[in-house]
Amino acid sequence: MTAFGFTLLATDGMGRRGRLETAHGSIETPAFMPVGTAATVKAMMPESVAATGAEILLGNTYHLMLRPGAERVGALGGLHRFMGWDKPILTDSGGFQVMSLAKLRKMDEDGVTFRSHVDGSAHRLTPERSMEIQHLLDADVTMAFDECTPFPATHEVAAASMRLSMRWAARSKAAFVPREGYGLFGIVQGSVYPDLRAESAARLAEIGFDGYAVGGLAVGEGQQAMFDTLDFTTPLLPQTKPRYLMGVGKPMDIVGAVLRGVDMFDCVMPTRSGRTAQAFTHRGTLNLRNARHADDPRPMDEHCDCPACTRFSRAYLHHLIRCEEIQGAMLLTWHNLRFYQMLMARLRAAIETGTLAHTAQAIETELSRGDVEPI
Repeated sequence: MTAFGFTLLATDGMGRRGRLETAHGSIETPAFMPVGTAATVKAMMPESVAATGAEILLGNTYHLMLRPGAERVGALGGLHRFMGWDKPILTDSGGFQVMSLAKLRKMDEDGVTFRSHVDGSAHRLTPERSMEIQHLLDADVTMAFDECTPFPATHEVAAASMRLSMRWAARSKAAFVPREGYGLFGIVQGSVYPDLRAESAARLAEIGFDGYAVGGLAVGEGQQAMFDTLDFTTPLLPQTKPRYLMGVGKPMDIVGAVLRGVDMFDCVMPTRSGRTAQAFTHRGTLNLRNARHADDPRPMDEHCDCPACTRFSRAYLHHLIRCEEIQGAMLLTWHNLRFYQMLMARLRAAIETGTLAHTAQAIETELSRGDVEPI
């Protein structure tokens, strides 16, 4: 079995081009992970997700522990077999969902007691239980259990939250079962405060992880504050380990984070947008619900090779959306995921050729120029 490890292949400024090896295959970085929260990428078959260029998916501890249950997935052979995906999987620890979705949340030093947002049933999640669940799911990349600090938070609140997460990180490391091809990532917290981020990064490095995530961003602080936080956080992380920015984001959020040394990303945006008639294109976003597309014979994005763009017109896609046909959501989701994967491939190539800054500027110009009306 392949050993878990990260190889840094090239750099350009802070930008990094790498390769992450796992039990279920390798991932070229910078990489975008489609979100398969409940053991499925919504509106997509596994082979369709792979056809977009995705090499790793994200699953979620919180959702899968509620339905269908981690023990059930484990008994059925693990998440890869359960959902028909033979490539790597990263699982979120559940900390963010406990904060954002769970009802009647009660947190103490040991963990969190909460009621399910699905049926109100009571549950307990601790660092040890989170590690057990992710082990049962057979995640290639397991995330340490943490508290996602809400925004805004005072320095005092952020410090207490971060230090609790660091104590939980140490317990996560102790409970994680090491095996070849599998890794555990720690999560840097500390809100937007440089001293807290530095303290968190130092503590995680002391504990020792296979990769390091930056958590607690994309929670309302705005793009510039996120970039500022990355500016003082990523230089503190080990150069030889992968870096993961959780829950990000829009295309230019990703470009800006790659410029600041981030290797891995996930976000529901491309799939959620695909189900709500929004398409990401090389000329910005399109709303396929708009009437101006009703008679437009052009492809949605002439630079995209996905089925939505190579086989169908904007007029047809508009028709599917207006009629609320399932195929409309399927095609737009496929396109959006392909667009994100093309973006990542472009960024990887730019780092390899030493043209990252130029490419980032070109992408920003393209995405801001707007769609061109038919003549």
